[in-house]
Amino acid sequence: MARNVNLGDLGEICIKGPQVMRGYWQRDHENDKVFSSDGYLKTGDMGYMTAEGYFKIVDRKKDMILVSGFNVYPNEIEEVVCTNPKVLECAAIALKDEKSGEVPKIFVVKKDTSLTEEEIIKFCRDNLTSYKVPKYVEFRTELPKSNVGKILRKDLKEQEAKRRS
Repeated sequence: MARNVNLGDLGEICIKGPQVMRGYWQRDHENDKVFSSDGYLKTGDMGYMTAEGYFKIVDRKKDMILVSGFNVYPNEIEEVVCTNPKVLECAAIALKDEKSGEVPKIFVVKKDTSLTEEEIIKFCRDNLTSYKVPKYVEFRTELPKSNVGKILRKDLKEQEAKRRS
């Protein structure tokens, strides 16, 4: 069942109406995953409603990193890291961790070649809550992107999974 959250509180955005699909053709098992019991489509987008009535999408639910029971959204980490003047762009993903369940890993493309892993970690410690600080930093010359230039976290996750297996 879809439930309401208070104005400004984070939750999964769910929608219902005549313009929303009724379900997947002959795939009831998939419908059970994406529809609430009262017929709302669960979009997979995490967001909140502003006081003006606008929705602000924070991140995708499937990209959320669960660190010791705390929700960490990759966009939060990325927004902070990208404010570092030595960073061109970055992307954060979850890695499995025995101690805390998952931990953040950040992939960084340098704007300034002098940037170090220690600088990134310190910058994050100064600007993020401790459980949001990436445990791992990897520098790349480029990040995988879609045809429209969106960074593809799923490709980074797949590459990381291959590397760890």
